[in-house]
Amino acid sequence: MIIAAQEFQRLAGFGIVSGLLVFARVGAAMVTMPGYAQGFVPVRVRLAVAFAFSGAIFPAVADKLPAPEDALDGAAMFAVELLCGSALGMFLRLMMLALEIAGMMIAQSVSLAQMFGGADSEPMPAVSHFLLMAGLAFAAMLGLHLRVAEALVLSYDAWPAGGVPDAAALEAWGLNGVVVAFSLAFSLAAPFLVLATLYNFALGAINRAMPQLMVMMVGAPAVTGALLLLLGLLAPGLLSVWHGSFAAVLADPFLAAP
Repeated sequence: MIIAAQEFQRLAGFGIVSGLLVFARVGAAMVTMPGYAQGFVPVRVRLAVAFAFSGAIFPAVADKLPAPEDALDGAAMFAVELLCGSALGMFLRLMMLALEIAGMMIAQSVSLAQMFGGADSEPMPAVSHFLLMAGLAFAAMLGLHLRVAEALVLSYDAWPAGGVPDAAALEAWGLNGVVVAFSLAFSLAAPFLVLATLYNFALGAINRAMPQLMVMMVGAPAVTGALLLLLGLLAPGLLSVWHGSFAAVLADPFLAAP
């Protein structure tokens, strides 16, 4: 009976340590994860979500967690889990930053970059707010929580618990995410940038032909109104393109990972 009690105590201790390891990775991811880590989400909600995700994915990764004697010791193990969770959250957050960057490009092209900006912890133009909130709502409707849970489970294959990720491979993976985010942002803003550029060239030609006409007083409201109308027409298509890229990243977030 004493041997059985000792074995039970050992298994219980291992279960607690394993649960804390999972919570460390999930909690770190929730601090930077798109949607759950936005400035308007209360800290208590993030903590509750982290506990919920930890309980959901623990059964799926229990067999991938290291035994105490096979893993790094103490604080080092938890530090590695925090690093892995933060890296995953930031990588996925880059896709939301693509919407924000695209909104900033569009706002700059229509002379609204300094108007109607946000006053919260993440100030940005109104166009960026619109695209970001629409993208979050779109992703939530299409099962963002399920895809995030899948990505967290996959992270234990890319970065086994108890091991240190390769720094060079981690750097290449992060740079690949930055390239993808900026490429996507420019692709989303490209129609507005092209139209604004052509319109400004037209205004320059008119100004050369009619110097007495104050073309900026006439042209600026026109281009702003036209591009805002274009944003209303193209927003559903832009969000569909963005979500396709976001879904592809969520389906295989560790394509370039070690």
